[in-house]
Amino acid sequence: MALKGNLRDFSFTQLLNLINLAHKTGTLVVENPAEVISVSFREGKLAYAQDGNEKDNLIAILHRFNRLSSAQQHALNERLGHMSDKELGLVLINANYLEQREILSCMQVYFTDILNQLFTWVEGLFRFETDRLPPADKITVRMDLENIILAGTHLLQEEDQLLDEIPNLDLALKFIDCAGVNIRDLNLNAQERRVISSINPGISIRQIASSNQLSENEIRRVVNSLMQAGMVEIMRPEGLRHPLPILNRPSRPVPAGITAQKSLINRLINRIRAI
Repeated sequence: MALKGNLRDFSFTQLLNLINLAHKTGTLVVENPAEVISVSFREGKLAYAQDGNEKDNLIAILHRFNRLSSAQQHALNERLGHMSDKELGLVLINANYLEQREILSCMQVYFTDILNQLFTWVEGLFRFETDRLPPADKITVRMDLENIILAGTHLLQEEDQLLDEIPNLDLALKFIDCAGVNIRDLNLNAQERRVISSINPGISIRQIASSNQLSENEIRRVVNSLMQAGMVEIMRPEGLRHPLPILNRPSRPVPAGITAQKSLINRLINRIRAI
């Protein structure tokens, strides 16, 4: 019987801790109405991750991390798109185009990015399948979970702080008058420049995020950066006739008392070891 439940009751951080402590091999599948994410482990170490909403072939991943240009991506898809990731990786290595460590580094970052999504989920059904391993034609890694869990914890702390700073995305942004400052001279990243170009007193932060294909976490991070730089401030959208709704923050699983929590974790460790 597979370990299964809801992230509403048992967080992703707790699941990773259990898999790490029990040195489990298998695949954790987590899904909500819009997305399915699968994460595979070997002896308690991260081996592979897949986001059902993304193309996860090696060519797409290398292009995402700027190891391939758009022209190179197209050419490889045309000529070698029929190859498996492992076969394509060997071709690129033997052609001295990329080193093995570069390919593995891209895969590690890609898999970690997928896991970081799950750290922020407050609800979603999960199940652990011991008989499911990564596809044989995919490139896998071997990553300790301790550092991933630590980074995920920091990510949650950052998200909570951003929620406190910018709780309502239905507000708008306006520029603060900075005499003598030219935005073109500022060292802004691509996301910040796209957001700045979309700022309008009649457009909400949520609308800016949607038009630029940014998640709620990403738009909060960009807006907070611009606010800290003294470039923008939050305001009520112009032309809004109705009061803004009071938004409730999504709640994370509330830890039980220390004794009860230890008992629960011990039972779950024993259960997952017995799978």
